Amino acid sequence: MTLWRADLLSDTVTRPTPAMRQAMARAEVGDDVFGEDPTVQALQERVAGLLGHEAALFTPSGSMANQLGLRLHVRPGEELLCDSLAHVVRAELGAAAAFSGITSRTWTAPRGLLDPPDPIALLQTGVGPYQVCTSLVVVENTHNFGGGTVQPLWAIRQVRAATRPRGVAMHLDGARLWNAHVASGVALAEYAAHFDTVSVCLSKGLGAPVGSLLVGSADAIAEARIWRKRYGGGMRQVGILAAAGLYALDHHVERLADDHARAQRAARAFADAAPGCVDPETVETNIVVLTTTDTGWSPAELVAAVAAKGVRGYAAGPEALRLAWHLDVDDAATDYAIDVVTTLLRARPPPCSTVPRNGPQPGPRPESLTLAGGFATSRPGCARIPHTRRGFRAQQSRMRPNPSHPPGASRPAGRFVVLSPCDESFVMRW
Repeated sequence: MTLWRADLLSDTVTRPTPAMRQAMARAEVGDDVFGEDPTVQALQERVAGLLGHEAALFTPSGSMANQLGLRLHVRPGEELLCDSLAHVVRAELGAAAAFSGITSRTWTAPRGLLDPPDPIALLQTGVGPYQVCTSLVVVENTHNFGGGTVQPLWAIRQVRAATRPRGVAMHLDGARLWNAHVASGVALAEYAAHFDTVSVCLSKGLGAPVGSLLVGSADAIAEARIWRKRYGGGMRQVGILAAAGLYALDHHVERLADDHARAQRAARAFADAAPGCVDPETVETNIVVLTTTDTGWSPAELVAAVAAKGVRGYAAGPEALRLAWHLDVDDAATDYAIDVVTTLLRARPPPCSTVPRNGPQPGPRPESLTLAGGFATSRPGCARIPHTRRGFRAQQSRMRPNPSHPPGASRPAGRFVVLSPCDESFVMRW
């Protein structure tokens, strides 16, 4: 296992603290499928109370909690609405369609922030047999791929006022609702009051090893329990995991402010090193998204460069690097990450030294190679064809012949161009 000086890949990488492990070891357990695990019951009751709903259901993952919530509100062939960066459409592998026959439509939301006219304009109800009926609007708070943004309460209220009279339900993906609560000061129950169902996660900033919960009405949760079993989420003596959640609620919620402060400090340092890569004013919680467009780095290049120095990040898109602060990243680790990232941001990326996937091969210097679009090169060096909106642009392409192929053949099967990992590396063969 790699020992990272600062593991900022995600707030999901946290490990239980020694005190949390002790609480897990002491947990009273029973068969939860039969409703006999007292620790699970205690956790469910506590979370339902915190969020102001009648009941809650423990699930092994946030994705399952979300998918159960969607299933409750949307029949096969009907649609949900959410923004294009939402976790339920971007990071749950098409589960709504695959499991429940749900279609999805999205709106564009800069930084994932909810703007009420966007979902309201997409609502379609009472359309008969001619168009897909909207059954659900999904909101994510905080917004992961938006950079940990906190959804404004006024916007949530406006969307709720538009959906309720039209019979459209609302689901809150509150995987990081704890962060929104700590950052904004808005009570958890105040956020949750505007949604029919809410999912919350224990295994991100709160540091539990496993688990999320879905909250809603008693009837909704009773139905969700049936679907949880169908999805393979019925667990037995799961109180060991629920105990970690109870401990986290007691000890790890308010400390999220420390993660937010460290992320903010890092964002200011990054902005000083590479103006325009991040606006510190937009960093509200524990996530910092760096835009690499004007830095000379691609996200994958920068991820590899910081990893070589013991800092782990996540390439969140063709122009975005995400860093997430959490329970296991203290001030010292933050200082180290700041030093590594700012040093690299101030420097241009070094020349690539890409080699073929099957290792270096002997052979003569390659003759010129012409690619689609008329680009040609015979220069040695790394093979790098950056992706642009207009296609691929050839730079310093390198070609090596296959030594096993007879010279002079018209289509040497072993020739290839290796593309830099920063440009979504692949091998072109011809």
